Amino acid sequence: MTNPPNPQSGSPDKEPASEAQAAQNALGNTERAEVATEPDRSVAKPDPEPESKPSLGRLFLDNLWAANTFTVTLLSLVLAIVVGAVLMIISDPAVLSTYSYITSRPSDAINSSWTLVSEAYANLFKGSIFDPEAFSGWLDGANGWQAVLAPISETLTYAAPLVFTGLSVALAFRGGLFNIGAQGQATIGVIMAALAGFLLPLPPGLHLLVAVLAGALGGAIWGFIPGILKARAGAHEVINTIMLNYVATYFLTWLIVQNGVQDPTRTDAISKAVDTSAQLPRLLGDNLRVHAGILLAVLATWAVAWLLNRSTLGFELRAVGANPDAARTAGISVTRTYILIMVFAGILAGLGGSNMVLGSTASALTPLVVAQIGFDGILVALLGRVKPWGVLLAALLFGALQAGGNRMQSYSGISLELVTVLQALIVIFIAAPALVKAIFQLRAARAARLQTSLAKGW
Repeated sequence: MTNPPNPQSGSPDKEPASEAQAAQNALGNTERAEVATEPDRSVAKPDPEPESKPSLGRLFLDNLWAANTFTVTLLSLVLAIVVGAVLMIISDPAVLSTYSYITSRPSDAINSSWTLVSEAYANLFKGSIFDPEAFSGWLDGANGWQAVLAPISETLTYAAPLVFTGLSVALAFRGGLFNIGAQGQATIGVIMAALAGFLLPLPPGLHLLVAVLAGALGGAIWGFIPGILKARAGAHEVINTIMLNYVATYFLTWLIVQNGVQDPTRTDAISKAVDTSAQLPRLLGDNLRVHAGILLAVLATWAVAWLLNRSTLGFELRAVGANPDAARTAGISVTRTYILIMVFAGILAGLGGSNMVLGSTASALTPLVVAQIGFDGILVALLGRVKPWGVLLAALLFGALQAGGNRMQSYSGISLELVTVLQALIVIFIAAPALVKAIFQLRAARAARLQTSLAKGW
């Protein structure tokens, strides 16, 4: 008797599988095929060959056209120079007239424009940094070495007070305060320094020290007022410092004409002259104006940098500037910090004011003795990225523009106000890195990081 076929037996005569089993078998075969085609991840792959590091020169070229601080600052200077050249051309009637027939004789317009702009900027360089003619004359014996160093002397003379007022504004900015009152603090500083300079009969050396400290004390008092108002009453420091600027200016105007202060030999508004024992010594002889104030400015820059980056007080100052609420939660006295910030800012501005009357700029009080060093200090602080050493470099640049602008006006007939326009353009372009990046097509990633750092720098 024959047995029925067994489906489990694998005999060739078994019945065909159902449709469901066939589909499941096909799906399993497909999955096994995919698994078989996948690479075995458990097998270790050979390490890729290490990429060769770029050379130092290649790194320099890659970063040269990135929107870093140096590149943006340099290109901002270039843009300011170009715009300044355009302003020179359109403000000169003789050069501008050549453009009326530029289609017929373009060489006239090009040559006259180039002559005007090149001579103006050449005189700007000669008046602020180096004059080749003076150097040649020194080699030939036609003039002394003082003529060679005269441009640098003028630059340093103009830069010294700007370093102090720029540091004053920058220090307050790092602490979260807007010190718009550096002008008033410098005014009170110059008053106190001058009064100590011609009213106190002291021996040399001690007289100078007392006069400098008096200027710092005057600025500290004028900085303490908005500081205590901000800390205790919540009064906004911008309004307070602006109003105190006016008070200091009119107080100076009133004080000059008082008996005992006004020069008895003069009928105009001018005070007695500061005694020679209270004047800052000149560094390169009596024929050159640069004085020891520039050394004090460098010392003050180092002191502010150390205060901000190395001291406990500097850490508290930066913490309050970054987030007052968080600093208060961490146990930092925000009230005390605000007062100290404005006092230190006032001391720096007062030292800048004392430079104006104890140095070589003036030897007596006049209504315009402080000039605009307080307001220029705001520009210097912005240009220096509110960093101490950046402020020093920015002050040197502004001093060079001022010194070179005097020669540019004398020899080229260019208005001195154009130098002020150049200063403003430089600050505008540096304050707008996105504009510089767009004009010169700088790399966006580095520009974005720069823009973020600029925002945090306030």
